[in-house]
Amino acid sequence: MVMDPNDVVQGSFFFSSNQIRKTRELLPKHLRNCTRFELLTSCLWKCRTIALELDPKETARFSCITSIRGKKNVNNLSLPSGYYGNTFAYPAAVSNVRVLHKSPLGYAVEIVKRAKGRVNEEYMKPVADLMVIIGRPLHTVSGNYIVSDTTHVGFDEVDFGWGLPLFGGPAMALSLISMYVPYEDKWEKGAVVLICLPTLVMERFEQELKPYKMHHFKDLKIVSSL
Repeated sequence: MVMDPNDVVQGSFFFSSNQIRKTRELLPKHLRNCTRFELLTSCLWKCRTIALELDPKETARFSCITSIRGKKNVNNLSLPSGYYGNTFAYPAAVSNVRVLHKSPLGYAVEIVKRAKGRVNEEYMKPVADLMVIIGRPLHTVSGNYIVSDTTHVGFDEVDFGWGLPLFGGPAMALSLISMYVPYEDKWEKGAVVLICLPTLVMERFEQELKPYKMHHFKDLKIVSSL
């Protein structure tokens, strides 16, 4: 589906730690140890796919922007001292639209966990070589949904002398890319998901998310005191 740039709206959805915990309880016991990223991505991918009303015979894809910086000794991932080049990859997974729609949330969680678990040294090195060989092509657009988790980057802890920021993260989402941003709402920590969708699709997306008890920031404004 190609989005009309003149008919898209931005949405911000807050998931508190308590809401994440309650949503985990909807999963089978063997999946309740999933991470917040895996759970959020599964919910969003499933709900977004349903809201877009894609052809049931089509393929739905999700990709997660992954960096190996700061992951020393995790899945044998490490960088040479002083390395300053690219460390990003886009591990992806696919599902038939109809199956993703009709299956319980646990189905999506298992797919996301498998895709995330593939990111190890044996995966990253061939990907780096392939990007050089084929000239770094653009990511797939049709049926794709890309997510990026910035909750551990530390933007919310940057202090330039004026105190901690009220919001630390990107201002908006892109047409295919959602960002997860750390946020504290009424003294409860969690993550805000930024997403961009056509107007009617956004309305359907919000309805699909309701079972997961998210909170929609319809008019979230951060006003500078400078």
